[in-house]
Amino acid sequence: MKKIRIYQLAKELDLASKELVEFLNDLGADVGNHMSSIEHDIAEMVREHFAPAEEDFANDRVETLRPEKIKKRDKKERAEKTTAPKKKSRPKAAKKPKAAPERFISIPENISVRDLAQKLDVAGTEVIKGLMKIGVMASLGQSVDYDIAALIAAEFGAQARPERDLAEQIFEEEICDDPALQKPRPPVVTIMGHVDHGKTTLLDSIRETKVTASEAGGITQHIGAYQVEYNEKLITFLDTPGHEAFTAMRSRGAGVTDIAVLVVAANDGVMPQTVEAINHAKAAGVPIIVAINKIDLEAANPERVKQELTEYELVVEEWGGDTIAVNVSALRGEGIDELLEMILLVAEVEELQANPDCPARGTVIDAQLDKGRGAVATVLISQGTLRVGDAFAVGNVCGKVRAMINDKGNNVQEAGPASPVEVLGISGVPEAGDPFVVVKDEQTARQVAAIQQEKQRERDLSRFSRVTLDDLFERIQEGEVKELNLVIKADVHGSAEAVRSSLEKLSTDEVRVKVIHQAVGAISESDILLASASNAIIIGFNVRPEPNARKAAERDGVDIRVYRIIYNLLDDVKAAMAGLLDPEYKEELLGRAEIREIFKIPGGVVAGCYVTEGKVTRVSQVRLLRDNVIVHEGKIASLKRFKDDVREVVHGYECGIGIERFNDIKEGDVIEAFIMKKVARTL
Repeated sequence: MKKIRIYQLAKELDLASKELVEFLNDLGADVGNHMSSIEHDIAEMVREHFAPAEEDFANDRVETLRPEKIKKRDKKERAEKTTAPKKKSRPKAAKKPKAAPERFISIPENISVRDLAQKLDVAGTEVIKGLMKIGVMASLGQSVDYDIAALIAAEFGAQARPERDLAEQIFEEEICDDPALQKPRPPVVTIMGHVDHGKTTLLDSIRETKVTASEAGGITQHIGAYQVEYNEKLITFLDTPGHEAFTAMRSRGAGVTDIAVLVVAANDGVMPQTVEAINHAKAAGVPIIVAINKIDLEAANPERVKQELTEYELVVEEWGGDTIAVNVSALRGEGIDELLEMILLVAEVEELQANPDCPARGTVIDAQLDKGRGAVATVLISQGTLRVGDAFAVGNVCGKVRAMINDKGNNVQEAGPASPVEVLGISGVPEAGDPFVVVKDEQTARQVAAIQQEKQRERDLSRFSRVTLDDLFERIQEGEVKELNLVIKADVHGSAEAVRSSLEKLSTDEVRVKVIHQAVGAISESDILLASASNAIIIGFNVRPEPNARKAAERDGVDIRVYRIIYNLLDDVKAAMAGLLDPEYKEELLGRAEIREIFKIPGGVVAGCYVTEGKVTRVSQVRLLRDNVIVHEGKIASLKRFKDDVREVVHGYECGIGIERFNDIKEGDVIEAFIMKKVARTL
């Protein structure tokens, strides 16, 4: 029997999608969001629960609130009540609760007694008496919470529902679900698997490009979305990181995908992150295609892989199961065509459809702040068509589409369902995984963003109120429970989320890791102020501190640690928590130079620089920064003043710097000179 999506069932039952998702999760059905699908028999159980049981539920609540008190109250009414409204309002709730048509009213989290009475269309004194019966004393001007208001509403024959604000209405509204307007769309495929099993190489082989070499440590650290064409049909691929530290990113990728391709190396078999990927795909309810990679190696054993997969309820078709398995060699390009054919076959069976003619909706795959282009978000369109000029709300920011760039780097005027595009024209950097929705105008978009920002502020205040200001090392000496407060800054949201998730998993009974703030961009002076006030350590992932921030950190004694590889970050934090602070080599910044001109020479290029602070020495190591993001680290090949080789150049002088085996230098880049000194660790 065909599955049904949550939002379709919610609309049929006249429920909010969020409410139905929570109900199903409480029952033990693991559903992610309103786009998740459930089996037909589960849907029938839900229909039975909400259709006939709803009236009984409302009436039961009336009876449980008033079974014995009605008689007592009736006696009192005969003797005491003299006003007309009281005589009219009481019998309505008590005499014929089942015959009265069921009413629904929307109630906010907190509502005044006067407003509740207006919504119920009864006198305020009646509501006050109803509150007194359940032990709540409140006047007309005082407020009660949703739960209490819902009980009072039930007593007066009304079914309460949480009132949705404009943002909730827009993000949860489904306007693209008319079956008559649905058209086939490309499948969205997520490539998952264990680290070093060849996920990115497989995607490279499909796209016939190479990106692995450009990633630090050879590990994919950001989610990328790409489209390829095969047999005149499009397929959208999401490249999720393979290291287990990036669980949050992979989980987000599975949330928007239609098909999961599980890459397993034929020589290694099923590994811990392979199991994790299987669980994510199953939780998302998506079909799994197994790509058994590295079959060209001598140690390859595809049959052993198939055997190990059966332990996780993945039985391949040739063994009588329903899991498709394809032998591939990403390095040699073998089996790629068969894999793409299987993807299209599964997509055809799934009958993937979307309405391209409604206002666009989608999900943010990743986002970052670009110095030249401002806030940029990679959005995967799920419904509708996004066009240049559309106003939109995304997370707690908004904007108007100024430009769109597809995965091939070309500007496009519109993007349909299952298309990944970079969107420019956003007021701020959204969170990865945020819902993206087109609204009627910019004013509405700003209103939605304001509501979401207020909610975010409330969440932040709630979190910061629990941050300890006690000195970490004093508590260690006293033997109390210790907390390691951290501020995380990263180049993109996906990395920030992954770093936070990884660090929080390091918490033990004795030491807790608490991330008090995370954001995208260079380490700023405000980060130093927060870290100083909270006695926190700042972790920078692929970003550098601004000059003012570095001076503030030295002044306030704030420890800043910058990393490019997550292994090193986790090792340092683990060692600090365990107290294994052995001496190590620590970076000492010598100076900074701004590149003002580029000179081409036979052996490469030389950067014409002006030393803005400190000094640059011939023996120092250098780091090239572009928009405060690390582009390259290496050694100085040459250091000249005019035509003379020199040992060092100090602040206020110009010089020529050549970087060993690196020529991708641009005007405006910054060169940082540093040396590594052996010092005692103080993390």
